[in-house]
Amino acid sequence: MKYLVTILVLASMASIIYGFRLEEEPLANKFIGGGTAVLFLVAMPLFLYKEGKGKKINDYMLTEENIRKMQGKEPKKTEKP
Repeated sequence: MKYLVTILVLASMASIIYGFRLEEEPLANKFIGGGTAVLFLVAMPLFLYKEGKGKKINDYMLTEENIRKMQGKEPKKTEKP
């Protein structure tokens, strides 16, 4: 997966750079747009999936409990009726 994401990013960047180097405007716009679309619609979600797998989303959310942990205070104990 790591190599697939790397290849997609490099191919997208190459396509964008090639599009800027072309002199034919309609074709250049297609290379630039295609490279940008692959970069943001394919490579980025694959990267985020690969990096986020196995991590708890609650550890990264700003909840009252996490704010208290950052401040070095004891978390509030919730009372159950």
